[in-house]
Amino acid sequence: MKTLKTIRIILAAVMLAGITALLFDATGMLRHWLGWMPKIQLLPAVLALNVVIIVAVLLMTFLVGRLYCSVACPMGVFQDILVWFHKIIFGKKRPYRYHKPQNWLRYIVLGLFVLLMVLGINGIASLIAPYSAYARMVTNIHGTGLVHWVAIATLCCVGVMSFVWGRLWCNTLCPVGSLLSLVSRHRLLGIRIDESKCGGCRKCEHGCKAMCIDVDNHTVDHSRCVDCFNCLGECKTGAIKFGLKLKDPKDLKDPKDLKDSSRRKFVAGTVAVGVTMAAQAQEQKLDGGLAALTHKQVPERKTPVEPAGSQSLKHFSSHCTACQLCVSQCPEKVLRPSTQLESLMQPEMNFSDGYCRTACTRCSEVCPTGAILPITKEEKTAVSTGVAVVLKDNCIGCGSCARHCPSEAITMVDGKPAVNEARCLGCGACEYYCPARPVTAIYVEGKQIHTEI
Repeated sequence: MKTLKTIRIILAAVMLAGITALLFDATGMLRHWLGWMPKIQLLPAVLALNVVIIVAVLLMTFLVGRLYCSVACPMGVFQDILVWFHKIIFGKKRPYRYHKPQNWLRYIVLGLFVLLMVLGINGIASLIAPYSAYARMVTNIHGTGLVHWVAIATLCCVGVMSFVWGRLWCNTLCPVGSLLSLVSRHRLLGIRIDESKCGGCRKCEHGCKAMCIDVDNHTVDHSRCVDCFNCLGECKTGAIKFGLKLKDPKDLKDPKDLKDSSRRKFVAGTVAVGVTMAAQAQEQKLDGGLAALTHKQVPERKTPVEPAGSQSLKHFSSHCTACQLCVSQCPEKVLRPSTQLESLMQPEMNFSDGYCRTACTRCSEVCPTGAILPITKEEKTAVSTGVAVVLKDNCIGCGSCARHCPSEAITMVDGKPAVNEARCLGCGACEYYCPARPVTAIYVEGKQIHTEI
């Protein structure tokens, strides 16, 4: 039985290492080999309506339980590492105790999460989405500003909960864990306790990070069990087994849960809203080695500029989970997390350190949710994501914007730039190269719906 735990650890280590490496891969070389890893995460798969992945995860959960949480989910594996660190630091394992499930809390959190997603407030909702939270945490822990403090807060929250309560985060705050728990409670295979062999030593209970083994009643709460298989190695009498789940009245459920019809109605309603959300979603730098320019101010954009392939602001905001993968992969460092409440942490264009080059389509290649759909280099040259706006009073007449415009949408008329909006791509080259200070003389205003030129 220890073999199951060994296989689980190996697969989990590969997944965590792969996703982490992809997040730090500034060159983009790993995306061809590891780009599939973010796409098998459940929430990105739901937003991208990747039916194959969704069905595969739900079917696996129905068969063997929440193995996804211990193998595929980077936040789940990260918590296991924190639990292991507790043993290294204090020299012994933390003895866990059985706790009754806080179903009222986890299903309320799940309901609020789904509601925020339906309302399009993905930035707030994704703060507790496991893959997105992990990705933001590891990529922004050394950053600055709001995203840095969000990363710090996430690390502190997950760290404390893991050190003290093991997998409590997975079974109270994580929306994916709560959703899978609805399926896992009806799993076919799972941990079960042979009462005739149990000596009551509680080693299995003490080793259960999900705190779901109740030795007194010889039951396991399968809705919370994440298939870590720690208990299999702890039991010396062979009382703990992994196999066909027994259909026993005591089998892994609180009888009160079975009688609570209102809770079932709430859960069913939450799942229905989630399906509706998915259906609605479907409808819908330095350059050339030169020194950096002195900081300049850019007027606040009425509409943020989003990458080519995102189609429209509505499509992007309803699909993006703010996982920061496109931000970490952007070679020009143009994509930055938003600090606006309605789009919190979702990427938007910033042209202070570079501009969006027409030959780069990396963000569309790595996006796991379909927020940025795949687009070729040729197609990108025919898509306008925004339009340049000229502030003539600030212009010094240098013509830098016209010289660097890749689509030749800017010409100089009487010493001032004139923009041919029908040709403008919204790439931001003019804004980046404009030397006017303290306020730029030209900037890009985003489009609600991207257009072809």
